[in-house]
Amino acid sequence: MNYWIRILPLVFSLILLSSGNKPETESLKKIRTENWKAGISEDDYEKFEYMIPMRDGVKLFTSVYVPIDRSEKYPILMNRTPYSVAPYGEGKKSPLHPCRLYVEEKFIFVYQDVRGSFMSEGKFINMRPQLNKYESKEDVDESTDTWDTVDWLIMNIHGNNGNVGIWGVSYPGFYAAVACINAHPAIKAISPQAPIADWFFDDFHHHGAFFLPHSFGFLAIFGQPRTTPTTNWGKRFKYNTPDGYQFYLEEIGPLSNVNKKYFKNKIDFWNKIVEHPNYDEFWQKRNLLPHLKDIKPAILVVGGWFDAEDLYGPLNIYQKIETSSPEAQNFLVMGPWRHGGWARGDGESLGNVKFSSYPPPSVFYREKIEFPFFIKTLKTGKNLKLAEATMYNTGEDKWRKFNHWPPARTERKKLFLQPDGEISEIKPGNEKAFREYISDPAKPVPFSQTISTRMTREYMTADQRFAARRPDVLVYQTEILEEDLTLAGKIAAYLFVSVSQTDSDWIVKLIDVYPNDTPNNEFTAANMQMGGYQQMVRSEVFRGRFRNSYEFPEPFIPGEITSVSFPLQDVLHTFKKGHRLMIQIQSSWFPVVDRNPQKYVDNIFKAGEDDFVSSTQRVYSFGEQASYIEINVLED
Repeated sequence: MNYWIRILPLVFSLILLSSGNKPETESLKKIRTENWKAGISEDDYEKFEYMIPMRDGVKLFTSVYVPIDRSEKYPILMNRTPYSVAPYGEGKKSPLHPCRLYVEEKFIFVYQDVRGSFMSEGKFINMRPQLNKYESKEDVDESTDTWDTVDWLIMNIHGNNGNVGIWGVSYPGFYAAVACINAHPAIKAISPQAPIADWFFDDFHHHGAFFLPHSFGFLAIFGQPRTTPTTNWGKRFKYNTPDGYQFYLEEIGPLSNVNKKYFKNKIDFWNKIVEHPNYDEFWQKRNLLPHLKDIKPAILVVGGWFDAEDLYGPLNIYQKIETSSPEAQNFLVMGPWRHGGWARGDGESLGNVKFSSYPPPSVFYREKIEFPFFIKTLKTGKNLKLAEATMYNTGEDKWRKFNHWPPARTERKKLFLQPDGEISEIKPGNEKAFREYISDPAKPVPFSQTISTRMTREYMTADQRFAARRPDVLVYQTEILEEDLTLAGKIAAYLFVSVSQTDSDWIVKLIDVYPNDTPNNEFTAANMQMGGYQQMVRSEVFRGRFRNSYEFPEPFIPGEITSVSFPLQDVLHTFKKGHRLMIQIQSSWFPVVDRNPQKYVDNIFKAGEDDFVSSTQRVYSFGEQASYIEINVLED
């Protein structure tokens, strides 16, 4: 999923800020005038390959790049990955880091295939569970592998200064987060970026709902069995159509067809997913959060507000460290990015939405936050002068700094969904009122207008007018705002609903509606108009069977009014004067989320064609059963 972070020729400094007459940052000037003139590149590093022994005798393949200039000692910057440290062979080199500042400054760069992946020995286990105690050398997990690797590097790589930093994005972000646990004393700084924290809420699942194209395409490649160390990724899956909606609806149909038609029981982790539809011990063991305590290294957690894969992870890892290790140097950065967007490009746009801050968001992050974080913790020893939380306001287009996240100066408010489709802070009266729609799993609501077999990354900011016009999507919105409204922190949906069947998903989308006279920008697609644009700001799906317990699901009683509540994750977004705030509610989001049959079955992964039925969905707005969205409004 993030192999690009190693192999793309990320020559950011040659393309950043290439348009217009804006002044370059000093560090960018330095790269242009000194680094590239001097020719500092991977050729100024010597590459070594090692099989580093772990405590149980398993050896892990590790590539080490050491500056040829031995006039000083250098810190180690390590990335552990299940996505290959290619190219293999001591004479073959790859880009050392997405940001060229690191190459100029000189580090000892270390890349390692984690246990059981590619050229490393051992058995690979997806999100290997952390152990609570270690009684023998055979008791290993990812934190012990990190410890053993760091210990070997410090003792055997000449010219290191005794300090180690660890970073990674997505799955490598998980391995970075694991390094926080029982950390080796040499590890001074760790940056988990888009880290997976709990796979029942990250990546594959969101509140028990299964994220279909993201999981299917990934597992079809990554889940293939490995019998011996290899440099081969395996065969990529062939969809034989560009249309994911058609493929998942017509070619696959119910998920019970996946093994029969495609995987043929050869993808072990898919079989594990099928056999564990609920939040049972299998998934609970893959929850990293309870193990994050007594954290010693400095931590820089990074995430994207529009990360469709791992938004839960960074927010919850940061928060867990805050509560479990209050003395830790624990920093959070959230920018206007899709998955990994801070590590490539400049971050000036996502889909049709432009972010006009200067320097561009990704440049600012790499130069002013991440690079100083590692320099000061690993090289200079100077005090970190970072804000506790550096957060990008995605509606105001500027960075904000906070001493706490969520901010202390917020006012909690309830936005009630009115029977006439309006949104108001006024609670509806006691006369029974509801709005309804028919949810048909044979014609699910698409998550995007784009024709693709993938989970299009820009869908998190995409225009939602296509969905608002469907009869199976409820739309609520405020009057035109007379002043700016800034939401900061947690958002939660509190719905009172009924269904005519026995199961249902609930998707809630928070949307910023632009004024009708909003002009297009240079990133606006040819078939798009920004006037009246309905930008998705936050969205989440909740599988209704888990409304009382993720471990023990239960059906709905047809026609009975039922409470369904769930968090939508944090935001920092200003709805500007002249805009509207909109809420959309629906029961399918296809194929980003698999279809709920809407007839309760014990295991949706084993549902058959006859289990998929239409259902009449009602959302209530009266008295004590008035549905609402709870928000935090920033006071300053």
